[in-house]
Amino acid sequence: MSTSTFVQPGSGSTGPVNTSGNARPGPGPSFFRVLNSEFIKFRTLLSTLILLASTAVVMVGFGALSAWGTGQFADAAASDPSAAEAMAAQGGDLAVTVPTSGIAFAQLILGSLGVLLMSSEFTTGMARSTFAAVPKRIPAFLAKLVVVMVSAFLLTAVSTYIAGLVSVPILDNYGLKLDLGSAQSVKLLLVNSVYVASVAAIGMAMGTLVRNSAGGIMSLVGLFFVAPIAFQLIPGEFFEEARKYLPGNTINPLTAVEHVPDTLEAWQAALVLGAWVVVPLVLAMVLLKKRDV
Repeated sequence: MSTSTFVQPGSGSTGPVNTSGNARPGPGPSFFRVLNSEFIKFRTLLSTLILLASTAVVMVGFGALSAWGTGQFADAAASDPSAAEAMAAQGGDLAVTVPTSGIAFAQLILGSLGVLLMSSEFTTGMARSTFAAVPKRIPAFLAKLVVVMVSAFLLTAVSTYIAGLVSVPILDNYGLKLDLGSAQSVKLLLVNSVYVASVAAIGMAMGTLVRNSAGGIMSLVGLFFVAPIAFQLIPGEFFEEARKYLPGNTINPLTAVEHVPDTLEAWQAALVLGAWVVVPLVLAMVLLKKRDV
């Protein structure tokens, strides 16, 4: 049993002294309790469940559609020399990329979910309750980050695998083979899952910085969809080179079988994507501590 000894006034101490040798707990609940609280909040929101279900449906649906389109393309290539030439120009095994054909939509949906996870705290006034329970604020932020990144990773991985299972019989009808256990298939599944989890983290950082759901989502769309197109249309070597360092353009070097000229190396793309995740998150945590709620 721990004991506290009170010393007499004037002895140089103004409060109880803990003689048990145990440090006093800091303010607020432990991180694991905060994490459990955020997970409960995450899985009980109807809007969250709708976004997660939509991501799974879109990925599986686009996987099936892509399998059919790839099969049609292969059939056309068998009888049309120009189609065969176009297919050869694609390079590699076209079937292996079919399960991940819905990644662009998954990153948009789950990135928006990351934005909403923090922006809704401020738009609804929930932030006052959250940070009153967790005065240090950073544990609550990190707990949300863990929940959204793990959820995004697992959902993307499972949806990609199911999309692959659905695509296999469709591709078989066209004489195309898809081995979900091959090294390239596993690599695509893992790398794309990590990528989508990273986009969700960037979205959460934007939701913290902007504190507005619409503004955060539009910033995310601008960064991942508008900026690559704009950089491609604007002439000049600077924009051509800078386009390589946009976060949305890091996924291709990471999943390529061989290095494509005029693109980043795989390790460079990994560092660039990591920087796009870490820098906004650090900035978001700094401002979260300094700003009023």
